[in-house]
Parts: sequence; structure tokens; C-alpha cells
Amino acid sequence: MSTVRVKICGIQTEEEALAGAAEGADALGFVFAESPRRVTPEEAAAAMERLPPFVSRTGVFVDETLEEVRRIARLCGLDVLQLHGGESPGYCRALRPWRIIKSFPANSALIPEECARYRPAAVLLDTAYPERRGGGGRTFDWRLAEPFAGHASFPLILAGGLDPGNVFRALEAVRPYGVDVSSGVEKNGAKCRQKIREFIGEVRRWEERQKMTGEP
Repeated sequence: MSTVRVKICGIQTEEEALAGAAEGADALGFVFAESPRRVTPEEAAAAMERLPPFVSRTGVFVDETLEEVRRIARLCGLDVLQLHGGESPGYCRALRPWRIIKSFPANSALIPEECARYRPAAVLLDTAYPERRGGGGRTFDWRLAEPFAGHASFPLILAGGLDPGNVFRALEAVRPYGVDVSSGVEKNGAKCRQKIREFIGEVRRWEERQKMTGEP
């Protein structure tokens, strides 16, 4: 059985970055778009400075110019670019060789074949909001994600309102490649190491249950 990858998004400080890495996060996300968790490239680079080598550094962008995305990616040494806006397949191709996570708001009209046109390293499904691009802390109907899980063209990352109390059920329902959490592991607007530990603990508990039952 494959290990479920965990990304902690909205990292703002070195302390938060090191806590996420120490608790076993596979990837950390730094938001460079309008958000309460937005950081400058310089702040992100400083927060990443002492990260161990096998923790993926992900930059989150929304409809930014290609030139600015490339500049920030090089300055911060980003491994992955997560695109949360209305970026086109051509825009995504123009950012290679960086690996691209393309985010889409989950709705009944979205189909995997449309997402596959972007040729992403992974597709991230998030809650659809009329006024914002993710980060609202609400779940969506996980049945919408079922056609995307295990798709031949891309792995699926599940986001949207996940927290230590519901991630086990989310994994049971969707069985994604990875999960992405931000506000669900925060306390008073900052990342909480105990909540990160609990969240990742629930992911690993689900994996152990799969091993015991022999389920894929």
C-alpha cells in the first residue's frame, strides 16, 4: 500500500516550517497570493533555510505572471508550483521543468479529462467558493472527488476543510494520493504543532488500518 502524502500549507515562519517537517510532513506550502497567510519571497526563503532535504517546498500562486512565478521559484528554491487560479494548460507548460499541482474547485461539472489537459504532476481538489480561491476551511461533498482518485493521468490531492477530526473519514471516502491542510492545523491563526501531529497521526492510523485489513 502506498503512503499517503501530507502537505501542510500556509506556512509563515521558520518555526512553523520546522515543526511541520519534524512531525513528518512530506511537503510544506508557502502562499504568494492574496491570503491571510501570504508571505513575501524573502520571508519564505528564510523559513525554508533549515528544512531537511527531503521535504518538498511548494509555492502557491493565483493568476500570477509567469515572470514573477519564475523569479520567486528561483529565489526560494521551490520544488513544486501549486496554481490556484484560472491558469491555462499553456501557462502550466511554460513553467516546466518545475512540477505543477493544478488546483480546481470541486463541482459536479468538473471532469477528470478536463484536468488531464493540464498535464499536471498532481490535481488538487478544493472547496468551491464564489469569492475566493480555497483556504476557507470548509469541506465539500467528497463524492465529487471519487472519479479523480486513482486516475491514470494524475494523482489526486484532497483539500478543503480537512482537520484531525475528519481526515480519517476523508481518506476512507476518497483514497487520494495526498491530503492538504492549512487552517485545520491552526490555533489562533498560527500553525499548531500538536494539531499537525494529530493530523498526520490520523493519516498514519488510516494507513495501518488498511494494512491490517489488506485493503489497497
